[in-house]
Amino acid sequence: MTFTSSAPTLNYQQLGQGEHIILIHGLFGSLENLNMVAKALAKQYCVTSIDVRNHGNSFHQPGMSYEDLAQDIIGLLDTLAIQQCHLLGHSMGGKIAMQIALSHYQRVDKLIVADIAPVKYPAHHLTIIEGLQAIDLTKVEKRQDADSQLAHYVDNIAVRQFLLRNISLNEQGGFTFKCSLNNIEQGYQQIMQNIASPNEQRFNGKTLFIKGGKSDYILPEHQNIIATVFPHAKAKIIQGAGHWLHAEKTVAFNKIVIDFLAS
Repeated sequence: MTFTSSAPTLNYQQLGQGEHIILIHGLFGSLENLNMVAKALAKQYCVTSIDVRNHGNSFHQPGMSYEDLAQDIIGLLDTLAIQQCHLLGHSMGGKIAMQIALSHYQRVDKLIVADIAPVKYPAHHLTIIEGLQAIDLTKVEKRQDADSQLAHYVDNIAVRQFLLRNISLNEQGGFTFKCSLNNIEQGYQQIMQNIASPNEQRFNGKTLFIKGGKSDYILPEHQNIIATVFPHAKAKIIQGAGHWLHAEKTVAFNKIVIDFLAS
């Protein structure tokens, strides 16, 4: 079977060899966010880490619906001639992975969703978006200058450091945003939406939800919808971890993922 695609191709990195697994990062992230996961998995799998559209080094294009984001990844799978793979997505990336599993179930073997549910969330990144857009890059000579500006909007230094990974040096020696802030802002309400279930489609493959014990992204009231859409889903909780569970508890997270894939 052959696949063709004329759409823009997402930026990606590949490590290892074996069965294919695709890693999908969250909002304002990049493929680098899951590097420690990719390195662990690459001992047994061919790991493809991707930059979602409008993020990292991928193309900038309006529209952030989960159908569009899923189709971008299907286009990359076509380009790489990957007919079936495992999927692992964190946060927004988890929703993209779920959308792929529902809309293109024949391309997905096992599904791993890190700290997100297939539901609509209230807007809670508006101050972050405002703060990033308020950064005057003409006054940024070093990353600390951008951090000082963003601190007026985001008081958590770890969050600021994560967000400021989106700033890079350009060829002229100045700073620029790699991500498309405008496209992300315009598509933000789409990002907060629940995933689309075409014709009430279910994914009957093996599915694992991994929750941070201190995170409130997956709640008890989400269990019914998860069980309905992903009837073979199991769950693991990493105690002491928040939403960034793969970074906070990397060894525990990787062990859970590897054990699930091997099961």
